[in-house]
Order: sequence, then structure tokens, then C-alpha cells
Amino acid sequence: MPVVRDLRVLLRLRNFRRLLAVRILSQAADGVYQVALAAHVVFTPEKQASAGAIASAMAVLLLPYSLIGPFAGVLLDRWPRRQVFLYGNLLRSALACCTALLIIGAAPLWLFYASALCVTAVNRFVLAGLSAVLPRLVDRERLVLANSLSPTAGTLAATAGGGLAFAVRLLVADSDAVVVLLGAALYFASALATLRLATGLLGPDRGTGRAPLRSALAAAAGGLLDGLRHVAEHRSASRALTAMTVIRFCYGALTVMVLMLCRYAWTDSEDDGLALLGLAVVVSGAGFFAAAVLTPWAARRLGRFRWMAVCAGSAAVLEPALGLWFAPAPMLVAAFVLGLITQGTKIATDTVVQTAVDDAYRGRAFSFYDVLFNVAFVAAAAVAALVLPPDGRSVALVIGVAMLYAGVGLYLTHWSRDSDVL
Repeated sequence: MPVVRDLRVLLRLRNFRRLLAVRILSQAADGVYQVALAAHVVFTPEKQASAGAIASAMAVLLLPYSLIGPFAGVLLDRWPRRQVFLYGNLLRSALACCTALLIIGAAPLWLFYASALCVTAVNRFVLAGLSAVLPRLVDRERLVLANSLSPTAGTLAATAGGGLAFAVRLLVADSDAVVVLLGAALYFASALATLRLATGLLGPDRGTGRAPLRSALAAAAGGLLDGLRHVAEHRSASRALTAMTVIRFCYGALTVMVLMLCRYAWTDSEDDGLALLGLAVVVSGAGFFAAAVLTPWAARRLGRFRWMAVCAGSAAVLEPALGLWFAPAPMLVAAFVLGLITQGTKIATDTVVQTAVDDAYRGRAFSFYDVLFNVAFVAAAAVAALVLPPDGRSVALVIGVAMLYAGVGLYLTHWSRDSDVL
């Protein structure tokens, strides 16, 4: 099969394998850390978290460092990206250790959030950089497949990390701090893996060397405007980002709904709810893996935008058909389907942005992309907080999300007819 042959070629590329190892370890740590935070905030017995409380936590953790994202892109286009991965992961490892100490010491919640915010803020540099450097290691013909393998492998690693965190927390009582320390160890391992990559290999292609921090920040605002203007000038990239943002919003709203259902509607205990949520995460991860296998073939056969339209249209039909039951079994099937659809759309969007945007602007483009992801997820949590009842069952939310999926599908179908970038 052509996909299998191309996959073998990719895995023979030494530097691609090394970058993939950095991503897998880093995102496995993300999965461990995020589950530890969610369990500590939502599934601790003394905390009776509502949808509003969950939305507030997401806003605290996501919105402030979303503001860092565009400036991270400017710096990624000025700093050696390999060093960003190295020092970023070392810093996250140290900060995660601080978070564990705060949990052990029963520190105030605001201080716990502040520590978590620092860890996830550094994450903006690492994730945006991992996407921005991929075209430097893979030829254009195999870029779609690389975008299937690399980000999806990272997502699966995050899912596996989350599953490991669930297992540790269920097996060991009062183990939130232990789980966070496990994340810290994985961040440190990712930093060590970065040392196998040559310093100048990942760019950026500028002869200015390392810009002083003050000069880089002074140029950030102007550089951001240039980057946004560059993305806006490439209609294929801007329209793909618009569609992906709406799909991310839908996924975020449904994530909050499933979390509330696991916490209050389907189980009688925090541990059972956490175990069911962990199962939903694993099933969604299986959907991500299916998208990695299917998307290269589908995008080659249909074109990137038509494949995205098929994903959105499928979600518009299947999401209400499975979700309106508000029962665990059909909802787990929906988790798989929506994992496949969301990741399939993301793979296609990544490729469109990478091929449409010049390398000198790619860091800024993916930082902006990352900001849209976070803002969409927080906005979805806020809407879910307004719509969801205490037990998480909301027909209005399920129908509203299905209408958004349908709108995106129609938008992409209409635009792809006249697009040269398929």
C-alpha cells in the first residue's frame, strides 16, 4: 500500500524519528499532567464541581496563556527552535515539581492554578514549534502523512499518559502529587531526547542569530500583525483555520458534557466516574489513531477541504444520533467517531497551513492556530456552563453542536468547489 510505503520512508528519516520522540514524551507528560489537574479540581470528593466551575477552571488555565501564543510565535521565528524544546521541557519539569509540592502542602487553589498556568504557558512554545519545524524534515509529497503520524502520535501519547495517570490515581489513594511528579519525569525525558537533534537543524531561516529577549519582545507586536496579515492573504489557510476553530468548539462543548455525565449522571462515586471518563478518553484516542490511518488516503482521494467537509457532515449526522441517548455505550461510540472526525480535520488543516504559509511566518501562524484552539475550547466550556443542567443531560447542546457541524460542512463544500488547494 502507498501509505504503508510512505510511512516506512518517514520512519527511516533519522531526524524525523528524533523529533517524533520529543513530541511523544512531551505530550505523554501533558496527558499525565492534565489528568492530574482535572482529577484534583473535579473528582476530589470534597469538591462538588459544576459546569460553571469547570468552565472557570478552563478559563483560568487556557485564556491567559492564549495571550502568550502569538508572542511565542514571534519568538519561535527568531530563537533556535531546538533550544526552545530543550529549555522549555526542562522548565516544565521544574514547574511540575512545584505543582506537586503545592498539592502536598494543601496550598490555596489560586496558587495551584498559578503553578499550572506556568506549566501550560511554556507548552505554547513547544507545541507550536513542533508543528512549525515539520516541513524542514519531511518533503512536501509526504507532508500529509507526516501530519497524520506526528501530531496523532503525540495525541495518542497524551491519551496513554492520561490513561496512566488515571490508573495511578485509582490504584494509589491521595496520589495527585505522585501523578504530577510522573509528568515532571516525562518532561525531563523529552528534554533529554531533544539533545539528539542538531542545534541549527530546526531553523528558523534567519541570519540574525539569537535575538536579545528585549528586542524580540519589542518586535513582537509588529511581527504578529505581519504574521496575521500573511495568513489572511492565503485564503486556503485562513478558511481552514476558521473551520477547524468551529469544530474545536463543538468538541470542547461535548467534552464538558461527557465530563459532567461521568461525574454525576452515570456513576455514584468519584472513582467510578473517573474510571468511566478514562475509558472515554481511551476510546477517543482510538478515534485519533483511526484518523491517522484514514486521512492520508482520504485527503489524497478527495482533497483536503472535501475530506474536512466529509468529517463535519458525518459529525452533524452521527453526533445527535448517538448523543441524544445520554447513555454510556452510545456516548462511547460517539467519542470514537468525534475523535476520528476532529483529528482528521486537524491533520488536513495542519497540512494546509504548512503548505500555504512561508517558513519565516510559520511559527507565528501555528501560534495563532494554537490560540484559536484554546479560545474555542474555553468558549465552548462557557456555553456548556450556561446550557448544561447539573447532571449534564442537555438536548439543546447536542442539537446546537450538530447544527454547527452541519454549517461547517456546507461552508467547506461550497468553498472547495472553487479552490485550487484541495
